[in-house]
Amino acid sequence: MLYTIIAFSLLVVFALYAFISTKKKKAATFPLNWHKLLIKHVQFYKELSSTEQLRFQKRIMTFLSEVYLDSVNLEINDLDKILIASSAVIPVFNFPEWHYKNLSTVLIYPDHFNEDLGFKQTDEKRHIAGMVGNGQFEKQMILSRKALHEGFEQKSHKQNTGIHEFVHLIDKQDGITDGVPEALIKRPYVIPWLKIIHKEMEAINDNKSDIRNYGGTNEAEFLAVASEYFFEQPELMKKKHPDLYQMLQACFRTKE
Repeated sequence: MLYTIIAFSLLVVFALYAFISTKKKKAATFPLNWHKLLIKHVQFYKELSSTEQLRFQKRIMTFLSEVYLDSVNLEINDLDKILIASSAVIPVFNFPEWHYKNLSTVLIYPDHFNEDLGFKQTDEKRHIAGMVGNGQFEKQMILSRKALHEGFEQKSHKQNTGIHEFVHLIDKQDGITDGVPEALIKRPYVIPWLKIIHKEMEAINDNKSDIRNYGGTNEAEFLAVASEYFFEQPELMKKKHPDLYQMLQACFRTKE
């Protein structure tokens, strides 16, 4: 009987320890000086109302409490944290309960990297700006700091590496990265969405589109590239690609 009681007590202790260990880390308080950084570097945030800016602040702090940031040959600074978290929050800002369950770590490299994930300053084959991991790196994302920062520079462009990679993660939530993010697109819209994708990809590959050529690679890359365009130059997309714009607007639940 005594052994039974001891065994039961140990099980309770281990259960409590397991619960505490797996409990999500509490989000830190938003640093006041980050507001100015966000206003300066993140146009999406700058255009929000003061109430929505507060909501954005909470979302980036929640993200940073759930995902570990690591780096290679650099020290992560406040702006790095802000831009990574903003890249994660922007596409799902209108999804209140969104969490990146398929991401545990974001690894930052100073510059572009090569296929074997080795960072070499003298390697001329460094051309990857960001990627979502597979296999043993399933829950990891790798980003080039240079590309991350360039994506948020205030200039007329349609590229944002951070948003691109997080859209891949969103697409991957249903278990496959195929350009049809079931977490965003309601079932009745899947066929119309695929028709738009293939029409736009054909135009890209025929050099008859202003959407970045990489979007013509496959459906998954089209979704990520089109999403960059949508968040970076929404008015231009609305004018040049109205059907695509309306579909992405429905996917990301954005308002006029």
